[in-house]
Amino acid sequence: MTSEEILAQYGPRESMDYDVVVVGGGPAGLATAIRLKQLSAAKGKDISVVVLEKGSEPGAHILSGAVMDPIAMNELFPNWKELGCPLDQPVTEDIMLFLGETSAWRTPGFVLPKSMHNHGSYVISLANVTRWMAQQAESLGVEIFPGFAAGEVLYAEDGSVKGVATGNMGVGKDGVPTGEFQIGMELLGKYTIFAEGARGHLGKQVIAKFKLDEGKDPQSYAIGIKELWEIDPARHTPGLVLHSTGWPLDEQTYGGSFMYHMEGNKLAIGLVVGLNYSNPWMSPFEEFQRFKTHPNIRWYFEGAQGHKPAQRIGYGARVITAGGLLSLPKLVFPGGALVGCEAGFLNASRIKGSHSAIKSGMLAAEAAYDAVTAGRERDELAAYPAAFERSWLHTELHSSRNFKQWFKYGRTVGTIMTGLEQFALQGHVPWTVHRTQADHLYLKPAADCPRIEYPRPDGKLTFDKLSSVFLSNTNHAENQPAHLTLKNAGVPVSLNLAKYAGPEARYCPAGVYEFIKDASGADQLQINAQNCVHCKTCDIKDPTQNIVWVTPEGGGGPNYVDM
Repeated sequence: MTSEEILAQYGPRESMDYDVVVVGGGPAGLATAIRLKQLSAAKGKDISVVVLEKGSEPGAHILSGAVMDPIAMNELFPNWKELGCPLDQPVTEDIMLFLGETSAWRTPGFVLPKSMHNHGSYVISLANVTRWMAQQAESLGVEIFPGFAAGEVLYAEDGSVKGVATGNMGVGKDGVPTGEFQIGMELLGKYTIFAEGARGHLGKQVIAKFKLDEGKDPQSYAIGIKELWEIDPARHTPGLVLHSTGWPLDEQTYGGSFMYHMEGNKLAIGLVVGLNYSNPWMSPFEEFQRFKTHPNIRWYFEGAQGHKPAQRIGYGARVITAGGLLSLPKLVFPGGALVGCEAGFLNASRIKGSHSAIKSGMLAAEAAYDAVTAGRERDELAAYPAAFERSWLHTELHSSRNFKQWFKYGRTVGTIMTGLEQFALQGHVPWTVHRTQADHLYLKPAADCPRIEYPRPDGKLTFDKLSSVFLSNTNHAENQPAHLTLKNAGVPVSLNLAKYAGPEARYCPAGVYEFIKDASGADQLQINAQNCVHCKTCDIKDPTQNIVWVTPEGGGGPNYVDM
């Protein structure tokens, strides 16, 4: 049955009315809700706010490096330390390495651009910071519905957004409601704020419907793959922040690594790979495993003689927006706004997005509060983009607007021009460089690219995808329609496999896609949707845009701990 048929037979859906509906319980969405309630308390005009979170709890789907600049948190909660916000580990040292296959060259600190200095920032678990923010939001009167995935944008007769509907629960693989069926619920608001994170399912639809990206550079994405380890205290330096570029990625592939020393002998390590890479034989997951074998990186995991070996305790993957200011869509539309990575506020040159997510949510909240209390509804919150253009966030993003654009010419040019713009010119750049192609258009035919053979994992330092997914605590109800859908079921074999050697099996970091032989010996694509960690890579990198990621039942997906 289609969703329309289900609604016709089992509807109508119940509805709840709010002043502001927030879709997504990450840093941006929670900052929006918190700021709305702070303004309510300060000005004496209460407004109702609800946050929908598709994860089992706020923070369950949050994955980031992460080093946080506290500038926005200082504005949202000036007393965050007294309130117990888990920003516990200050950055103590910055290291930037250029790696060869066995060599490493450390950039002298005095030539590092200001954007790469992290003094005053904190090494954090963004998942845990998000859980803390959710607690603060609820204490202020925000209603949070965890485990409820927004599956549909609702429009008023005049075309404005009037809210969202949650997905139906208890629908079987065949699309027919089971005995556990529960129809979705409508959450209606005077304004709806979309904060789903990078490549949000509903946000993508809103951007397309209202042509919010018209006249903008195509958004650019990267996949970040991360592991969490407990390492030997003798190899652990609390607050050490290490970044690298170079090996194992080739000259033309955008990306780099991070290694952050958290408190409690924990180490967060990851690799970020731009999704505009061209060689379909490349696997970002396998490149990350290779990266850990570099002599200068392996050392942290080997442990001193007689000490307990390092232990991997967490794994996850998520795409990030990297296009910056030039790819930022129009932020508002009739009935709502985009905040955080839904819009693309991450500053790739600083490898930071949580501070900008929080700030964007605050700015949207201030515009929404003024509109609601003035008796307005479902118009454009023009005050939000205007406030953004006056903010420190716009200044920051404007100074680094060319960062990702330069890397279309390769790592050497990108590095030199970033150094010129950020170090020599201190961000006062008189020129603008544009990109014209979306990431999925860069993939070349497999026959035109060198094949990459990856070594087998050793199970100690390097691992396979399935054992990694196990550490992400990913779970989906098995008897539900697949949330990884194909526009044309024949394309994966007839085009992707034939021309690009089946890149789905390599760009997915969770083993969701694999090509197998059917009973007749013919190739077919098998989709293991239960493995999906909601990274959204397939929705972005599929060369024909044939794969569409839709929201599964609420509460499914990863459940990240300390990530």
